[in-house]
Amino acid sequence: MTEPTWREGEPLALSGPHGLRDWLRVARRGIPTILVLLIGVILLLPLRGVERLFYGIRRPWTGPYVQAVCSLSLMCIGLRWSRQGRPMRGPGAVVANHSSWLDILVMNAAMPVFFVSKAEVANWPGINVLTRVTNTHFVVRDPRLARQQAAEFSARVRAGHRLLFFPEGTSSDGQRVLPFKATLFQGFLADDLPQDLAIQPMTAIYRAPSGQDPRFYGWWADMDLGSHLLNVLSVKHHGSVVVCLHDPLPILGETRKSLSSKAEVIVRSKLT
Repeated sequence: MTEPTWREGEPLALSGPHGLRDWLRVARRGIPTILVLLIGVILLLPLRGVERLFYGIRRPWTGPYVQAVCSLSLMCIGLRWSRQGRPMRGPGAVVANHSSWLDILVMNAAMPVFFVSKAEVANWPGINVLTRVTNTHFVVRDPRLARQQAAEFSARVRAGHRLLFFPEGTSSDGQRVLPFKATLFQGFLADDLPQDLAIQPMTAIYRAPSGQDPRFYGWWADMDLGSHLLNVLSVKHHGSVVVCLHDPLPILGETRKSLSSKAEVIVRSKLT
């Protein structure tokens, strides 16, 4: 079962590149970005091999490495970003609002994380390569697999992986936070997880380029990925994105509904 795609509001018109200057801008930004990601992937594989010899499934080297590659990729695209707050210490996970494919780069640049994504993303051209090499945790929304997937989630948390979830279940236009799904938070309450486990809410706030639709960076409904990529790469001057890392929420004494409600309020607080 897949999550429904958010479709409210008028779809964003993707103007894309027009004329030689726009296409040169696409090349000037797109080619370096592709090269950074390609070289990053090539170097990541042997680095992960050596890391595995010393640390097993833990990722003390490749997590910060992916963070640096994503930060450099955003620099090539020209999208300015900044971070408010500090990454949590100790065992835990991150929950955030979901606006765009850009979240992969933006949130990985802000802190070393491992995304949790619906299984369909594993087959999306281009993005599937990024998700695979960054060890994205794919989930199938099938009750028959719930116990197996909960065990996999627990193993990664115990290994120190900072998993990042999108409780909205889909992306929006970047101007709102959709209702969080409480079911997701049940995985944080398993008995075999560390007692001091905490959840860190994260809010990504996209600011559109001057003169553009406020929803410029949002990617939702049936928007074509290729067209959205060209739209982002061809804009004359970029806007910015701020990643807010909120204080972690301890899970002790909480239920999935209370955790979901508190995290949603905190994430939404920066977009109002």
